[in-house]
Amino acid sequence: MEQQITCKVESFWDAEAMVWVATSPDVPGLATEADTIEALSQKLREMIPELMVLNNIISSDYVGYIEFQLTSHREEQIKVAS
Repeated sequence: MEQQITCKVESFWDAEAMVWVATSPDVPGLATEADTIEALSQKLREMIPELMVLNNIISSDYVGYIEFQLTSHREEQIKVAS
């Protein structure tokens, strides 16, 4: 039976830098950014397994799945003129 690991990733929109920023308490060392949430997801697909191996969370010969749950937060202000 194949194993599955689940990790939570949080992201927020940095309005000043105009990028999505992601970090995770489940993946030590994870800190990355991208222009779009789709580009951020693609980066996470590559970085999460690499960092999990580097942090000895999984072995380099791990067979299974790593699921990441990406929660995003974006806050904006709308100016309404009367």
